[in-house]
Amino acid sequence: MTSEPQPAAEPAVRPTAHEQDVVILSGLSGGGKTAASKLFEDLGYTVVDNLPPALLEDFLALRREDRDRYRRSALVLDIRAGDPAPAIERAAAALDGDQPLFEVIFLEAADEDLVNRFSETRHRHPLEARSGVEASISEERRRLARTRELADHVVDTSGLSIGQLKDRLWSLVPHSATKNELRVDIVTFGYKYGLPLEADLVFDVRFLTNPYWDPELKPLSGKEMKVRDFVLQQPTANRFLELVTELLTLTAPAYRAEGKDQLRIALGCTGGFHRSIALAEELAQRLGELPDVSVTVFHRELER
Repeated sequence: MTSEPQPAAEPAVRPTAHEQDVVILSGLSGGGKTAASKLFEDLGYTVVDNLPPALLEDFLALRREDRDRYRRSALVLDIRAGDPAPAIERAAAALDGDQPLFEVIFLEAADEDLVNRFSETRHRHPLEARSGVEASISEERRRLARTRELADHVVDTSGLSIGQLKDRLWSLVPHSATKNELRVDIVTFGYKYGLPLEADLVFDVRFLTNPYWDPELKPLSGKEMKVRDFVLQQPTANRFLELVTELLTLTAPAYRAEGKDQLRIALGCTGGFHRSIALAEELAQRLGELPDVSVTVFHRELER
């Protein structure tokens, strides 16, 4: 008796970081890893701080044996126990098929912010010697360059409050993107506070008339309808949005074909409070209509 032909097995679906719930936090000393690990702990993650990189594969093996106990885990790997990059590369190379076991978030900040944080907390930099804090930061950037390259997300924490850091992290981690989806993160910022270091594309929107000079609009953010109307009713604003949407319509499939699953777009105006926010909210709506694109928006200066 011949058996009926069995249907072809469907290709395995690559789980997302949210389904795996294992996060590796790395980055510069003073970059916000302690604050980030506490945020994950509040959400019920098992947090292992200062895990020696050599034990990463052992932890992942332990998790496979007791998945319920260690289902949601956040591991802090940084320069204190040595360069995490080789361990991350070995663990990634040992994946079972195409199944990801973790997602890496690299936290950094501008040198000036890092120096100020060490000054305020009176903590020593892990690499600090006679050369001082600034030289130690430079050396740490050099040593962690490969880890930064391996990261799924690079977050600039310069000037961020705890609430803003939380919003930024949650826009990255608990997502359920499909395999063919391009994640577009739109960040608004003020030029007087500096460029966001993690941006792939930066657009200067200071060519628009500034609502700041209208006494009625000055205290309102770009999320308020009066400010949005003021900005979006300018002909150049609409044309700008059309061009950026057209650019992403053209390039999104190409980015995905090259293996890129995340694109960070930054929109900046003088203070990051009016024009950039109004445009970002509208741009998010337009990009959200594109196929295989998911959009998140983060307003860096909104709580200043």
